[in-house]
Amino acid sequence: MNIRIDKLTKSIQLRISGEVFDTMIEQLWPADSNLLKDGAWQFDWARELHQKNREVYKLTTILNPTIIQGLISLEDLGDHIFVHLIENAEFNKGRQKLFEGVPGNLFAFACKLAFEKGYGGTVVFESKTALIHHYERILGAQLLWAIRMLINTPEATKLVRQYFKDFDNGTHKNT
Repeated sequence: MNIRIDKLTKSIQLRISGEVFDTMIEQLWPADSNLLKDGAWQFDWARELHQKNREVYKLTTILNPTIIQGLISLEDLGDHIFVHLIENAEFNKGRQKLFEGVPGNLFAFACKLAFEKGYGGTVVFESKTALIHHYERILGAQLLWAIRMLINTPEATKLVRQYFKDFDNGTHKNT
């Protein structure tokens, strides 16, 4: 994992104005690889779409569902969700990024999925060594060993509640 979480927002937030945009997360399928422009992504998402046992999801705004704000690759390991990859769209990287809150939104989705599957929100991922303390501070993740990290139930609950308005009442409506 090599993504810095800029800030936890209520959804995603336009950096220059602070305006919040409602989002939705949808699964991508191998046939959707044409939506992923070559050179626009650090990772080979078209290849990721063909990985056995993995699911790729896209984050978009409700107002403009054709523009992908970020992507996440997940695997259901039977008792937790494993995050293989997560990435901001190119225009959401660096000092001049358009939106903040994309990585937090995607991690919250992974935790929400882990709750829905009965795993208590448990999410595991591997971090770059330099980002371990960042994930501990921002996500409340715990270091399991080496570079493997865990988001456990209490921290997952906070994260999901941050991004999903109706999480407590069972409708799991995205903000």
